[in-house]
Amino acid sequence: MLVNAYCTHRDPPPILFPHTLRGRRDTTDPELAGHLQGFMGFVMDGGKRPMTAMRYAVIRHLERVRHHVSLEIDPSQLEALEAWAIEANALVFLPDATVRAPNGAVLVDPSTGEPQPGATVPHPRGAQERKRASDGRLAELGVAVPASLPPVVDATEVALRSADEVAARAIALFACAVRAESLTSGKEIPVDELEKRLPLAFASLSPKERAFLFASTPNQQDVVNHLWRYEALAVLAWSLGWLPELPLPSRICDVPALAKAMLERGNQDFVDSSALRPTAEILDALDMHFRFHWATTDARVKKGPPPAGLEPGVVAERHHALNWLARFEDAAWDDVDTPT
Repeated sequence: MLVNAYCTHRDPPPILFPHTLRGRRDTTDPELAGHLQGFMGFVMDGGKRPMTAMRYAVIRHLERVRHHVSLEIDPSQLEALEAWAIEANALVFLPDATVRAPNGAVLVDPSTGEPQPGATVPHPRGAQERKRASDGRLAELGVAVPASLPPVVDATEVALRSADEVAARAIALFACAVRAESLTSGKEIPVDELEKRLPLAFASLSPKERAFLFASTPNQQDVVNHLWRYEALAVLAWSLGWLPELPLPSRICDVPALAKAMLERGNQDFVDSSALRPTAEILDALDMHFRFHWATTDARVKKGPPPAGLEPGVVAERHHALNWLARFEDAAWDDVDTPT
């Protein structure tokens, strides 16, 4: 039988059971992205099916796929396939056109699009453990989130932004936040003066940041948005070890301390020598802030106060920065999404 496996693991384990390999490709193959888009269309029946929690989870898995493996096996090897697929964190597509979890449970039936009762999309063990730890911490804080909220990406799946890229992004954020703060205070810092002080920032601006900095009269909402970027900057500075901790997002960051840290490091030598914190620490923060963001969004929709004194603006900015760090949907800074 022909099996197609869609693995999110960066380095799937070797296939040690009897099989015939029919094809294998990873993210370096330009055709993989188009194939995965087509597969997502199959899951949604070309847009005819409504989005459900299961279909959304399957699509999220497909967005994280790093390896597509096609192999022929004897049905007697299904148990071995299951063990391998668990380690590779793979969904499998079988000849009956079902999309299945590693244990064989149907996630998408080709006729109805529905899952088998009790079926779940797989996640690596590390991601599941991180979710359990986050849920425990949230319970201590009195922050209620649905048990169905999935884990975030695992260390076996993620390829974080490089330290020098993060450092350059942090300096660009700093320049924009300083400019916004000066406009708010009525003590405008001219753009050319800012460029002289922070030349590296201007080499790393996103399109929206460049438009903001060089606008003769930026609109008030843009000013406010870029002033909030201090909170995203704090996350990047923390990820580089420039700030010692990332406290509970219940108040705005210490801007003077953050500015001091940035002014001490806003040069090429510090960019070149930058190093990220351990991946596990960054993913711990991402998992928590994903859940914080759900909780603050839920409170806003229900017109209630944020739980545990969380500051929604701080949470949203941190989630944006952490999703960018973890290459969520591989989006550029201006296009980062933070779905909850």
